[in-house]
Amino acid sequence: MSYIDPHIHMVSRTTDDYQRMALAGCVAITEPAFWAGYDRSSPQGFYDYYRQLTETEPARAARYGINHHCWLCINPKEAEDPGFAREVMSLLPEFLERPTVLGIGEIGLNKNSKNEMTILQEHLAFAEQHDQLVLVHTPHLEDKHKGTLLIMDAIADTTLDPGRVLIDHVEEHTVKAVLDRGFWAGMTLYPETKCTPQRAADIIEVFGTERLWMNSAGDWGDSDPLAVPKAMVELRRRGHDSATIRQATLENPKTFLGQSPRFDPGDA
Repeated sequence: MSYIDPHIHMVSRTTDDYQRMALAGCVAITEPAFWAGYDRSSPQGFYDYYRQLTETEPARAARYGINHHCWLCINPKEAEDPGFAREVMSLLPEFLERPTVLGIGEIGLNKNSKNEMTILQEHLAFAEQHDQLVLVHTPHLEDKHKGTLLIMDAIADTTLDPGRVLIDHVEEHTVKAVLDRGFWAGMTLYPETKCTPQRAADIIEVFGTERLWMNSAGDWGDSDPLAVPKAMVELRRRGHDSATIRQATLENPKTFLGQSPRFDPGDA
């Protein structure tokens, strides 16, 4: 069965992972801009990173028949210095019109700090100005519930349509609040933290599949680029039909991402 991994950091993965994902049925991915495993020392580092996201990774993915798309921003982990963050954000217009860029992300909060909130608000204003989809990172290190509410309140102060905003890394204690306010919700499937395939299946059994998707994040920590197909197996083991599995892992990403005319789901 074909699937889309709508949030995975392939800059941290080997080319072998692209091959494994293709063999498992992956037809398209989207890669949000995020931390590089270290704090970059200059805006030039982000310039090179944006080139990698918009040039190198699409070419790597295409070798295995996977369509690669990306999101651009300065991530909240590196947004504590507003002056530095604004220098990086000044690069965004140069890349925003590239053919595989879907929107602004992953923006949000890391430690729920004042400076992070300032840069989040400026990203949201940029997304408003350029009519972009938004992909949101919710915090891991501090209070996720508090950070998620702060982010949603910040979005509510804009004219952005919640139906064009995906709030990622939801867990059992945040998913209802996100869905109740009209946003899309993403479950990130880590082997131990965030939301395992088993916990994601539990959430689907409670909340259904409307405006909900699953992703692997596949980054520099303990993560698994095959987490989405493993969750599909878990749902099938529990007796869920193919339509339910397809909705959560293919149709929902296609619906949300398809709001960008640049999104190409391939053969899905």
